[in-house]
Amino acid sequence: KNSMQAERIKFLLDQIELAPEDPFNLYALAIEYKDNQQDKAIKYFEKLLKEFPEYLPTYYHAAALYFETNQNKEAENTYLLGIKLAEKLKKEKTLRELKSAYQMFLDEIDE
Repeated sequence: KNSMQAERIKFLLDQIELAPEDPFNLYALAIEYKDNQQDKAIKYFEKLLKEFPEYLPTYYHAAALYFETNQNKEAENTYLLGIKLAEKLKKEKTLRELKSAYQMFLDEIDE
């Protein structure tokens, strides 16, 4: 499993060098890292949020990872920015997912 992940990570890093203007490769890399190397995942999610703020898939996973790593302020801001972007882009399904995840986040931090 680890060697396959290492190969995927190397492939994605190569792709990022070849096509730095494509946010998907950064996103895929952040997803690869999110379970085992959360600090690296956060670094790539933050790069995405800064350099590709219109790339909607980032917000859900970045916010969830912020919450997982006890960065509740960042989680809340990221959910809210994602919700606003989904509304602007008229992405109904993603909007519902973000609103639902945000509500669960609020319920968790209230307990």
